[in-house]
Amino acid sequence: MSINKVRVLILTGYGLNCDYETAFSFELSGAEVRRVHINDLIDNSVNLKDYHILVFGGGFSWGDDHGAGVVQAIRIKTNIGEKILEFVNRGSLVLGICNGFQTLVNMGLLPGFDCDYTKRQVALTHNDCGNFRDQWVHLRVNSNSKCVFTKGMDFVDFPVRHGEGKFYAESDIVNKIEADNQVVFRYVRKDGSPASLKFPENPNGSLNDIAGICDPTGRIFGLMPHPEAYNHYTNHPDWTRNKELVKRGKMQSLKNTMSPGIQLLKKGVDFINNS
Repeated sequence: MSINKVRVLILTGYGLNCDYETAFSFELSGAEVRRVHINDLIDNSVNLKDYHILVFGGGFSWGDDHGAGVVQAIRIKTNIGEKILEFVNRGSLVLGICNGFQTLVNMGLLPGFDCDYTKRQVALTHNDCGNFRDQWVHLRVNSNSKCVFTKGMDFVDFPVRHGEGKFYAESDIVNKIEADNQVVFRYVRKDGSPASLKFPENPNGSLNDIAGICDPTGRIFGLMPHPEAYNHYTNHPDWTRNKELVKRGKMQSLKNTMSPGIQLLKKGVDFINNS
């Protein structure tokens, strides 16, 4: 691998299914990417020290048989928990998307109060609607968050596809996450106003409409929506309508612009480059 590019490790195996899409999107953001089977990381065939960003991607690890992300979290924490902590303490980045977010909270990497990454304090549990949701959502970025992946972003649309995405914790934990500005994304209505727990704008019933959080440093970020699934303007369900608006001079063309999903990943890549 070259030494002048940010190196991203994306986990694969045991039911994970968004690795190719995530790898493609990180490549568009300018990173050098490698998809690595979980076992290769555990048996040290691949050294985590060789990478700058670790990604826990989407899918259904171990079939979610014992709860979403539970088995993956136990397997990773039991076998290489110390190496993960060393990786974080070096100033590296960790991103968890959907099943990856579920894994991060089960491991205790999020919310990581006072940089203690060993305690499980929040949960991502079954959607209030009682079924799997596959839809696009509107998201508002907390401008006061320290999250390195969302600096300068305001309002974005991303798709969700999950059955266990409801963010839940005891009230004192939620209050601390809010007070410390660790909430990164919230579900909102199309006009940007709060979803206020209303379905389908809030697709799962997450407390305080929380869709993503970070740790106190902003370097560990977990979210239920899929930024890697918005890697081109034609991914968005409104793209054909927008194309007509462009023809009529009512909107600027998105054809040669960087999609919000790639923008988000690139901010992580740029953070490493500038560190």
